Amino acid sequence: MALKLFLFALLLCLPTSISSSAPKDKEHKLKFNPYRYTFIDKASTFSASSSSSFSSSGKDSTYDYIVIGGGTAGCPLAATLSRNFSVLVLERGGVPFTNANVSFLRNFHIGLADTSASSASQAFVSTDGVYNARARVLGGGSCINAGFYSRADAAFVKRAGWDPKLVNESYPWVEREIVHQPKLTLWQKALRDSLLEVGVRPFNGFTYDHVSGTKVGGTIFDRFGRRHTAAELLAYANPQKLRVLIYATVQKIVFDTSGTRPRVTGVIFKDENGNQHQALLSNRKGSEVILSSGAIGSPQMLMLSGIGPKRELKRLKIPLVLENEHVGKGMADNPMNTILVPSKQPIEQSLIQTVGITKMGVYVEASTGFGQSPDSIHTHYGVMSDKNELFSTKPRKQRRQADISRNKYQLQEAFNGSFILEKLAYPISRGHLSLLNTNVDDNPKVTFNYFKHPVDLQRCVEAIRLVSKVVTSNRFLNYTRCDKQNVHKMLSLSVKANINLRPKQVNDTKSMAQFCKDTVVTIWHYHGGCLVGKVVSPDRKVLGVNRLRVIDGSTFDESPGTNPQATVMMMGRYMGVKILRERLGNKAGV
Repeated sequence: MALKLFLFALLLCLPTSISSSAPKDKEHKLKFNPYRYTFIDKASTFSASSSSSFSSSGKDSTYDYIVIGGGTAGCPLAATLSRNFSVLVLERGGVPFTNANVSFLRNFHIGLADTSASSASQAFVSTDGVYNARARVLGGGSCINAGFYSRADAAFVKRAGWDPKLVNESYPWVEREIVHQPKLTLWQKALRDSLLEVGVRPFNGFTYDHVSGTKVGGTIFDRFGRRHTAAELLAYANPQKLRVLIYATVQKIVFDTSGTRPRVTGVIFKDENGNQHQALLSNRKGSEVILSSGAIGSPQMLMLSGIGPKRELKRLKIPLVLENEHVGKGMADNPMNTILVPSKQPIEQSLIQTVGITKMGVYVEASTGFGQSPDSIHTHYGVMSDKNELFSTKPRKQRRQADISRNKYQLQEAFNGSFILEKLAYPISRGHLSLLNTNVDDNPKVTFNYFKHPVDLQRCVEAIRLVSKVVTSNRFLNYTRCDKQNVHKMLSLSVKANINLRPKQVNDTKSMAQFCKDTVVTIWHYHGGCLVGKVVSPDRKVLGVNRLRVIDGSTFDESPGTNPQATVMMMGRYMGVKILRERLGNKAGV
C-alpha cells in the first residue's frame, strides 16, 4: 500500500509542461522539463542584442514590467501582470521543482542547513549573533519555510490601507493552487489540548483566519509531504507574455537622471556564466521595474542602484541617484525562543500545524522530529553542521562563520523530541541594514536589536512562563509520555544547545529575562527596510523617482498573521490586480 501511495504521489508531481501524448515520430522523444513551465529558462539565454530595443528575433524586446526577484510576492505578481502585459522576471536562484531539499517536508532542516553556493537558502548571521537565512530560489521564502499558512487579521488589512474586498478575493486565488489542510501529528494534538488547558481559548478548529485562541492553520505541504511553493502560482500566467530567467542576478537598476526626477529605464544583470546583460523597460506609459527581493534584497538593491543614505553611498563610491536616509532603516525581526522537550520514544516529524494566538501578542507553536529522505542533496553544511552547531559539544568560541567555507559534514539527528516555541508579535525594537561592499552576491550587514526595547523583553518573559505551563500541563505529559521536569532543567537544554553566537550568562536559566536574551533565535519573519511613507508610497511606488515600485515584505512595519507568507503571496496578487485596473480599468479583466 505504501508503494502505491508513493507512485501516486509521484504521478501527481510530474511537471505540467510534459505533453499528455508523445509524437509518433521517433526523432521527437518526450522530454522532461526540469523547469516545469516553458517560459522559464537560464539567464544565459538572454541574447547579446538584448541591450537594444528589440533583438533580431523579437524575443528579447523591451518589457512592460521587469520584476526583480521571483519570490513569494514576485511570482503571483508576475503571473497576474502577464495576463495583459509583457513581463520579465529575474530570479537569482534556480527552480524548486527538482530540488529534493526544497520539495519534501522531511528535508526541511537539510535545505536550511545547506550553505553551498547552489543552495536554495543563503545563510547569514546578523550583528546580534543570530543565525538567519534568506531565499535564493524561484518561489522565495515559500521554498525554505516551515509551510504554515495563516491570513492577516482585518486590523492589519485596515492599517495597510488595502481594499478588504480585493484582499478577500486574492487570498483564495493563492489557496486554490497550493494550500492544504494538515493531518495533525500526536505532538501537534498535544499542543492543541495543552494550550486549551492553560487558557489559550477558544478552540477555533481548522481555519486560515488569524483569530485569538487555539487553531489549526493551513500548510503548503500536501498529504504526501510535498511542498507547494509560490512558484506554482506561475500556473496562472499567460505564457505568451511572461519570461522568467533563473540564475539572473541583478547588479543594479538603471536610471535616466537628465530630467527633474530620476526615471528608471531598465536593469543590468549577470547570468550563470558571469556575463552581463541589460534588460530595458518599454517607453509605454505605466511600465515599471518592480523590486520583489525581500526585506534583505530590496533595500540592498536600492542602495546598490544609488538610492539611500548619502553618506553610506559615498563611502562605497556608489553614484548618488536619490538621497533617502530611510532606506535600510526600520528593520525588525520577530524574536523566537524555544523550550526543548526530549522524548524517550521515536518522534514523528512535523512542522508548524497548531498555533496558540494569545491576547498579549505572543504565538505558541511546535516543531518535532528530524528527517532526511534518501534523495536529499548531501552538500556543504559548514557552520550549520551538527558537528559544530545545534546541540553540538563544540565550544561556541570555536564555531565561526568562517567555517561556512571550510567544513563539510552530513547532518545527523542530534536531538529527539519537540521544540515548543514562542514568537513575539509586533516587536518595538528596530534595527537597520547597511552595505558591506558593492557585491550583490554578498549579504549586507543587518542588525535587528532583539529585545532592545524593555517592553519586548517583558513580553518574552511572560511568553516563556506560558510555554512552561504548556509543557508541564497534564494533557501534554499524557500525550507525550515525557517525565515531568522542572522549568529550570528544560531551560538549561535550550541554553546548552548552542543555538546562536550570543554570549551566555551564568544566570540565564534563573532569570527568564536573561534566558530570552541569551537564547533568542529567528523565525525568519524579518521585515522592513523600505517602509511605506518613508521609502515607498501606499501604492508601493518608490518616493522621488519614476517607474519603480517595491512589492514585498520590506514595506511592512509588522509581520502579518502568525506567518507572513500567506499575506505576501496575497499582496503579489492584490497589487497585480490593482496595477492592471489602474492602467486598463474594466478592460483589465481581473
